[in-house]
Amino acid sequence: MRPRQGARTADCVRHAARPRSQPYSQGGKIRMPEGLSPEFMLAAYAAGLFPMASEDGGLDWYDPDPRGILPLDGFHLPRRLRRTALSGRFEVSVDRDFPAVMRGCASPAPGRETTWINGQIYRIFCALHDMGFGHSVECRLDGDLVGGLYGVALGGVFFGESMFSRVSDASKVALVHLVARLRLGGFILLDTQFGTDHLATFGGTEIPAARYKALLERAIAMPPRWQADIPPDMLESEIRNL
Repeated sequence: MRPRQGARTADCVRHAARPRSQPYSQGGKIRMPEGLSPEFMLAAYAAGLFPMASEDGGLDWYDPDPRGILPLDGFHLPRRLRRTALSGRFEVSVDRDFPAVMRGCASPAPGRETTWINGQIYRIFCALHDMGFGHSVECRLDGDLVGGLYGVALGGVFFGESMFSRVSDASKVALVHLVARLRLGGFILLDTQFGTDHLATFGGTEIPAARYKALLERAIAMPPRWQADIPPDMLESEIRNL
């Protein structure tokens, strides 16, 4: 059994907030030292930073202005997708195979021939999953993993990292289940990093960094909200209400 998040969040962030090396600026991005720990990663997220692999094998950290979010109280669910999510076509699970979801997100796909998920990011996020902070939503069809997403939960914020889909609607259904789960858990912020046309169809938007940081500070201060076991009937009811 993984440690409960509430027992470790504050200690991890306090410990990691005192790094031995300082980040430095390069080309408008923030560069940090190699060999980052999961604890340092949590502190960076709590400060509003997120990583992407660079071409030289290191990590670039980003703090964009404006910042992309998906408002949980303004999520737009198209009728057709609601029917698909409720149809039972996909078997949806949570945290069953986090590493496989990460590998799916890192794999090349049409329109995405390169990946920002390198070996270092893979190892750190798998460690965060083992610590109870990293979470995945999986969609299976006939027993095969065909889509999903992953991210990090801290207090009342979920940092969405990446998603993938091998069949139509798989990643979208995973997103619907994530939003329903976050709403039931009392989360107040779903961070999407950047705004995209795809996320805009679900109500995604961009807000000024200052407003984002204020929301983040409030969300981080909340008790852990992630719930692994939510009754299926509650999830179904929440999806119907989206």
